[in-house]
Amino acid sequence: MLIGHLGDEVKMHYFEGGNCIGRFPVATNETFTNKQTGEKVTTTEWHNVVVRNKLAEICEKFLSKGDRVFIEGRIKTRQWEQEGVKRYTTEIHALDMTFLNTKKDLNNPETPQTKENVHSKKADETLSGDPTDDLPF
Repeated sequence: MLIGHLGDEVKMHYFEGGNCIGRFPVATNETFTNKQTGEKVTTTEWHNVVVRNKLAEICEKFLSKGDRVFIEGRIKTRQWEQEGVKRYTTEIHALDMTFLNTKKDLNNPETPQTKENVHSKKADETLSGDPTDDLPF
């Protein structure tokens, strides 16, 4: 589980058969007091988030850089070889997501400022008819 802010726009990749994947970085902060100096210290950790299919499309439509989100998912580490060097990356594969605030909400005074859930069961369903009919918000 992570709560953080998007560090960039959602980058989408589309595949044959209608599937898609979205990727975006999320920054989480930790604040603590340095016992030796007594000053507050804030550290930022960056996480690579991966969303799939309908959840990816919803994220692309409603999220922007700086938006705050709550993400539930699993950690995946991938490895590959590039020019004879082994490379690794660790990603958060999001299963559930709650939009805590979006810039689109803040810029539109007519939009109610509520927390919205986007669940993985909905994310894996295919779009049919009017795509706004089955949006969870």
